[in-house]
Amino acid sequence: MKYQTPEQFYFRLHHIRPRFKNNVEEVLIFMATELSKMKPAEKKEFIAKFDGVIRLFPENATKEEKTIKNWRTEISSLFGLVETDGDQYKTGHIAFKLAENQDLVEFFKYFLFRFQYPGGHLKPHESVKCINAGIKFKPVQFILKLLEIGEKALATDGGEKRFYLTKAELTHCIFNDLRFTTGQLGASEALKLITDNRKTNTQYDWSGDVVRYAGDILDYMVLANLLEIRGNNYVINWGEREAITKFLTSTERFSLYDKFYGDPSLKSEDISALQDEWFHFVNRDLGSDLFKTDVLKYLGIKEETYETLVQGAIASLHEDIERGDSRTKNIGDLGENLIVGHESMRLKVGGREDLIRLIKKIPNHFAMGFDIQSVEFDERTRCIEVKSTISSKKLNFYNVHLTPNEWSAAESFGERYFIYRLVISKEGRDLFIIQDPVDKYRQKLMKMSPRNGADIVFSDQCGERSELLIWQK
Repeated sequence: MKYQTPEQFYFRLHHIRPRFKNNVEEVLIFMATELSKMKPAEKKEFIAKFDGVIRLFPENATKEEKTIKNWRTEISSLFGLVETDGDQYKTGHIAFKLAENQDLVEFFKYFLFRFQYPGGHLKPHESVKCINAGIKFKPVQFILKLLEIGEKALATDGGEKRFYLTKAELTHCIFNDLRFTTGQLGASEALKLITDNRKTNTQYDWSGDVVRYAGDILDYMVLANLLEIRGNNYVINWGEREAITKFLTSTERFSLYDKFYGDPSLKSEDISALQDEWFHFVNRDLGSDLFKTDVLKYLGIKEETYETLVQGAIASLHEDIERGDSRTKNIGDLGENLIVGHESMRLKVGGREDLIRLIKKIPNHFAMGFDIQSVEFDERTRCIEVKSTISSKKLNFYNVHLTPNEWSAAESFGERYFIYRLVISKEGRDLFIIQDPVDKYRQKLMKMSPRNGADIVFSDQCGERSELLIWQK
């Protein structure tokens, strides 16, 4: 027997589904990086530039206008990367944050923290339907609550300790049921419904077009590191306990719709009038460290590993750890520290441990145009600029930006200048090393666009992939 949501409570929740869903991390990091370079402008001018940015993404150059428009709608409406004030458009705070931090895990936490029904990610007439049905639903908070009490119930019964949820269960028992999306019933009642169905071996419709919307939210929660996926089952990731607690205890939501509940004269135009406010809401700053990814913890590397690194090599990291400075969690700082560890191990494995003392992190205020001064086996200097990104899965990200000072340093140091492109994910630590980027550009092996420095698009021909070496005594 297949479970059916009771007809009198059936209301199917949905949202914009990006055409780039299977490539969402690469698209978002690229778009945020490009949008962060755009200045506020009138609607027509901004959209024209935005469309140009979308066409820069690999394989988009020849796509039809309709496809480009759909991408623009999905990027701006669903993920809130653009803010609006009437006809004035500008890049959203959340896009700037992603471009600066290069932390996709953090980005998805921010996105999900504000995601709700009804919301500005829906077309106005769909929000009207939600309001008329009495829906007030924050799905991520509900899911985390359900998984939390599910695990507590299992622990009480002395059985297995991990309570899981499937896309089909979330779809049919919760997402499509007004009793839960309007708040009439809560997570405890959802737990009973799901566990009762499991006891009777009740089946569900797993069709892709049926479970996709609830499934999207679960998948975004995995990208945010809030959930882990095991086959078809999603379980809570208690390694993110601090962030999960913030979701569970939050009372924040977009409340400007509240005045419309019970109003029989509600029209789409009333919702449209609040769209600017919605995008301000999703872009409102939550604080610099609310969801920042602790990269060492994310990678499962103990801080002591780096505290024991050769004296002086990463002295700044030691000082930060000792005083508990939150900056040690920054992906840029940690990326540089990981590369210091990599360079130290490279010399150690190569039999030149005596040279490790020459590896130095360069303080930003020195404005040298690179992050790390390392050394070759023959004691020549190696100047390293580190570009780091963190995501839940591997990225094929062949795009970096060098500041005017960094590009100038690359010209000056020539073959002694290196770009270390580091992508950190749960699937691995991918390091791509480009030596002498200016020469690669002159050989037409990479593209360079001068824009407040240099926007670089490179290929595998421009460098080599290397295993990221983790420092060990």
